[in-house]
Amino acid sequence: MTSTRPKLAATLCAALLATAAFGAAAQTAGAASEAWARGIEHQRKADLGNGTFLNPVFAGDRPDPSVLKDGDDYYLTQSSFDAYPGLPVWHSRDLVNWQPLGHAITKNVGSIWAPDIVKHAGRYYIYFPARQGGTEGSTRSNFVVWADDIRGPWSEPIDIGLPGHIDPGHAVGEDGKRYLFLSAGDYVQLADDGLSVVGEIRHVYDGWRYPEDWDVEAYAQEGPKINFRDGWYYMTTAVGGTAGPPTGHMVITARSRSIHGPWENSPHNPIVRTVSRDEPWWSRGHATIVEGVDDRWWMIYHGYENGYWTLGRQALLEPIEWTDDGWYVARGGDLGQPLAMPAGESVGEHGMALSDSFDGDALGHQWSFFNPAQDEYARLSFGGGAMTLRGKGTSPRDSSPLTAIAGDKAYQFEVEMEIAPGAQGGALLFYSDRLYAGVGSNGDRFVMHRYGLERPTTLPPGPGGRLWLRVTNNRHIVTIHTSRDGRTWEKYPVQMEVSGYHHNVAGGFLALKPAIYAAGEGDVRFHNFRYRALD
Repeated sequence: MTSTRPKLAATLCAALLATAAFGAAAQTAGAASEAWARGIEHQRKADLGNGTFLNPVFAGDRPDPSVLKDGDDYYLTQSSFDAYPGLPVWHSRDLVNWQPLGHAITKNVGSIWAPDIVKHAGRYYIYFPARQGGTEGSTRSNFVVWADDIRGPWSEPIDIGLPGHIDPGHAVGEDGKRYLFLSAGDYVQLADDGLSVVGEIRHVYDGWRYPEDWDVEAYAQEGPKINFRDGWYYMTTAVGGTAGPPTGHMVITARSRSIHGPWENSPHNPIVRTVSRDEPWWSRGHATIVEGVDDRWWMIYHGYENGYWTLGRQALLEPIEWTDDGWYVARGGDLGQPLAMPAGESVGEHGMALSDSFDGDALGHQWSFFNPAQDEYARLSFGGGAMTLRGKGTSPRDSSPLTAIAGDKAYQFEVEMEIAPGAQGGALLFYSDRLYAGVGSNGDRFVMHRYGLERPTTLPPGPGGRLWLRVTNNRHIVTIHTSRDGRTWEKYPVQMEVSGYHHNVAGGFLALKPAIYAAGEGDVRFHNFRYRALD
């Protein structure tokens, strides 16, 4: 059988080179204010400390955000795709500063996207779709996990079926029954416990059609979220496709007196849309609306940063305003400028450190395996200020690297490794198992990773299998340094340009992430992973 991998790699390589020039130009054309505040590890953060904030509220790969208001607290989760532990849960009291609580799922049920986090009768639920098997010959279903405490433990995922639909959104009707609204304007009743489907799928909403001459990716009616206010049910939906042309994705809304319809489209549609590639945020859509603690309302959704598709879809926040006749409109204006903060107290410093001294006894919140096997966590052990990762596969494409989400345009990370005989370890910028860049070592020689291909070199890393690697991603220019003692560094002789490592080139709706991996037959001991954002 002839392998298709070289052909695929050649296609990706050509596409990456073709997009590099455009990416560089877009960074200049779409540059927003660079006046973000700096927080943990110099990471950019939205809260400017003067009563205003600058989007994104969640920098980095935080797509399809779903927010639950629970008293004066807010809880958020978002798509995690092939990263496990997945479905991260975050806590805030002001919608801008968020702290991690943990993850809602560890068992790999496939690539997870478009979740909905809700509370019903004192219990928390997250509904989500998942796909197994890639894009060709794949299968998909919808799942739910639940917990009596938002901090967990969370239940094992429960398969509720609905393989022909995605993006479940929970709602309670005027009849007191529970429902899931689905892609394409369909809905179905849930059992009273919310853990299974009863009845038949019904079509209830035809969506809103944009003008034919708009540049969009596809119609793709999805992501329904239901809110009830002043006797009306409001359905907030995404159309236009989630990537593709910068002007494609958008937010629309409709309302009904009954959960069962009929649904009337807003005269203000689209509520949100990128209208020009000169804007700082592209492909804006997939919104949740939420009431603030002072009765003002807000909308959180995702978008690509102009020139930085590689960071994935980032979470954006803007105010909405209710009209006298009961519709809502967006009031954020230019999201490249600061906005007034929502009411509410801060829960503390936003975000979390990506650095890891590995002195604990479990994997930190910042880490997730890429597409792990069910026994993946057995590869890990901790002790002596190190994380030992048993080798798997032959390269990053089949070794389930550990990844972390970076939200900065420029950053640097380094790690110390002890590579046992038979093993190979390395540091990467990882998009998917088909596309990554970085350097590894088997103790005898370096292996360069570029375009998702492995290129063994004759360069010796140094004796004894002990190696330090430093990766710098400075606005898509990647430079690697190596060291034998952690003090004296040598520049690796090949640099890379990675602005094309993103969905519009490679598919998958993912992001370029710092990563470490262990392949082969032996173990790799990792020490002192250090991350810092650059100006």
